[in-house]
Amino acid sequence: MVKANAYGHGLRECACALEKNGARWFGVTCVEEGIRLRQELPEARILVMSGIWEDSVVQYGRGDLSVAAGEAAAVLEHDLTPVVWEARHLDLLEGAAVRLRAAPGDCPVHLEIDTGMSRQGVQTKDLEPLLRRFAKSSPLRLQAVMTHFHTPGDVDLMAGQREAFVTAVDTILEAGLRPEILSAGSSAAALHPQAGVVEQAKGMGMKPMVRAGIALYGYAPDAEHPSEGGEQLRPVLQWKTRVVSLREIPAGATVGYDATFTAQRASKLALLPVGYADGVNRLLSNRGAVLVRGQRAAMLGRISMDHTTVDVTEVAGVGVGDEVVLIGTQGTEKVTAAEIAGLTGTISYEVLCGIAARVPRTMVD
Repeated sequence: MVKANAYGHGLRECACALEKNGARWFGVTCVEEGIRLRQELPEARILVMSGIWEDSVVQYGRGDLSVAAGEAAAVLEHDLTPVVWEARHLDLLEGAAVRLRAAPGDCPVHLEIDTGMSRQGVQTKDLEPLLRRFAKSSPLRLQAVMTHFHTPGDVDLMAGQREAFVTAVDTILEAGLRPEILSAGSSAAALHPQAGVVEQAKGMGMKPMVRAGIALYGYAPDAEHPSEGGEQLRPVLQWKTRVVSLREIPAGATVGYDATFTAQRASKLALLPVGYADGVNRLLSNRGAVLVRGQRAAMLGRISMDHTTVDVTEVAGVGVGDEVVLIGTQGTEKVTAAEIAGLTGTISYEVLCGIAARVPRTMVD
C-alpha cells in the first residue's frame, strides 16, 4: 500500500524502491494517485482503493500534453484496477469501456464486501444484483473479491467478519463466477498467522492477497492488539532538520505565542525551521522532544507555523547547523511516530501521513 503519499513517506520514492525489490501490486487511494504512479511504474499493477466518481474529472499528462477525462475512462486508459461496490461504479466503467471499444473482460475490478466496517463495500443483501453484471459479454471482469477487517489483530473480533466474508464468497462462487484473488486483511493479517487469509484463499481455489500497509514502513498496525512479528519491525523513516539560530534567555523570560512557557532558569534555546505547516503537531507544544547531539531536547512554548523552539541548555557544544532529529534515532536515543502519537492522542499512521508535502523526501541506502 502506497496510498496517501506512501503513508507520508513519498509515493515515488517508496513505490520505485518496492518495485525494485519485487513488489508487483500497489494500492493507491484515488485515480489521480494511480495516474501519477503509472507514470513512474509503467508495468505495475495498480489498485485504486476508493472507487471512482461520476462527476470527477482528472487532469493528467506530461509536458505540454495534458488530457482531461472522467475517472472511469482514465482507469481504462491507464490500466488501473478499481475497487467497486456499487452499481453506479459498474455503470461508469461499462460506459467508458463502450466508448473506448474495450473487449469483453478488458476491465478487471476488485469487488469489496462490507463485512462489518460499514464504510466501503457491498452489503450481502445487495450482492446478487451486482454479480449479474459480470456476464461473459461484459467488459467487466471480477478479478478479486475483497474485504477489510476492523480489528485484524483480534481473532475473536474478526470471527464474525470472516464468517460473513465466507458467506459472500460462497454466493459469488454459486453464481458461477471464479475470481482469481481473495483479498482480505492489512498489515496485521500479514503478521498474524491466525488471520487465516492464505488458508481461506487456498481452500476456495484463489490466490491470497494481503494488503500490507503500515508494517512496510516499520510500525505495528495496532498497539492494543499487537500482531506476532510486530516487535521485529524497524521504522524506515527519519525526519531531520537543523539548528538555524541560538539564543540565551534569562530566568523569567517567556517563549512563543501566548507565553505558555516561562523559563525557571537561564536557558539556551535552539530555533528549528519546522512547524505545524510541516507536520509538527501543535499538541506537542511544551510536551514533545527532539534529538540534538544524541540527547533529548524539550520543545518549549507553542509550536509555530514554521518554527519550533527547543531547550538545549544541557546539551554541550550545540551550534548552528547541527542536525536535529524529529523522528528517528541519534546515538542511543530515539523518537518514534508511536511516541509522538501517544503524546498527541492519535496513532502513528496520522503522525506519518501528517508530514507535509513541502518536506523533502530523500532515499538513503
